[in-house]
Amino acid sequence: MRHVLVLLSSLLLSLTAVAAAAQPSRSALPSYVVDHFFQTTDGVRLHYLEAGPPNAHTLVLIPGWTMPAWIWMPQILAFSQRYHVVAFDPRGQGDSAAPPGGYEPIRRGRDIAELISSLDARPVVIVAWSLGVLDTLASLHEAGDRRIAGLVLVDNSVGEDPPPVPLPPGPRRRGPPVDHARAMQAFVRAMFHRPQPAAYLTRLTEASLRTPESASKLLRAYPEPRSYWRDAVYQTKVPLLYVVRPRWVAQGENLVRNRPDTEMEVFDDAGHALFVDEPARFNSVTEQFLRRHVWP
Repeated sequence: MRHVLVLLSSLLLSLTAVAAAAQPSRSALPSYVVDHFFQTTDGVRLHYLEAGPPNAHTLVLIPGWTMPAWIWMPQILAFSQRYHVVAFDPRGQGDSAAPPGGYEPIRRGRDIAELISSLDARPVVIVAWSLGVLDTLASLHEAGDRRIAGLVLVDNSVGEDPPPVPLPPGPRRRGPPVDHARAMQAFVRAMFHRPQPAAYLTRLTEASLRTPESASKLLRAYPEPRSYWRDAVYQTKVPLLYVVRPRWVAQGENLVRNRPDTEMEVFDDAGHALFVDEPARFNSVTEQFLRRHVWP
C-alpha cells in the first residue's frame, strides 16, 4: 500500500511539473526552486537550480545534449520533498554562460566536479542522462569518486560490451540541409514516446537553441575511445543504477554481472527522455535504489 501511495504522489508531482514547464520561463519554477550560479576555475559562470532541505542528502541532476536543468522538473519536485536537489545547466546550456571553448569531456567533467565541490562536504548521488552520462564519467576520471555516494546513469552507452548497434539511417532527403533550428525541433520531439504539451516542446526547443550550433557539434563528437568510459565505470566502487531502454540492455547485463553493487532497470515503452515519459516509475525506481544501496 505504501508503495502505491509513493507512486501516486510522484505521479501527481510529475503532472504538475509538466504543466508548469509549459508556462513562461521564471513563472514555470515553483517559488522554492532557487537559481544559483558559481564560477569555474576557467572563469565561466554556470547555473544550477536548487530545492529541498539544504541539510539533507544531495542529488545532482545532469541533463543531456543541449538540454536545460529544468527538464528534470518532475524529479526536482518529487525528490526535493526528502532530498537536497541540485539540477545543473552545463556550460553552453540553459542559463549557464556559453564560452567559446570547453565543449569537451575533460573540461565538462571538471565543471561537474567543481559544482559538487561548491556545495558541501558530503558525498552526493549523481543522476545523469544521455550526454550527461559521459560528462559524469569524465568527471570521475578527473576527480575520482571521493565526493560521490552513488550513480544513476540514464539511457546512454557506458563503453561496456557489446558496442551499440548503429541506429538505422533516416530517409534520404532532397534539397538543402535542414537548418539548425528545425533540426533541434525534430530532435526534441523525437526524445519522447508519450505525447507532450505543444508549449512544453516549444519551450524545450527554445532552450536547446541557446547552445551555440558550433558547440552542439563539438558535444556530439567526443574523441575518447569506448574504453575511456568503461574504465571510469569500473574504477569507481560506488553503487550504480543503470536505467535504460532496450538498446542498452546487453551492456547493462554485463555491468550487473561484472560490477558489484550494480542494478539495471529497463524502460521498454518510453522515449529517450524516459524520466519525463514515465516520471512516477523513474522516481520510484530511483528512490528504492537510494534507500537500498546508498542512504538506507
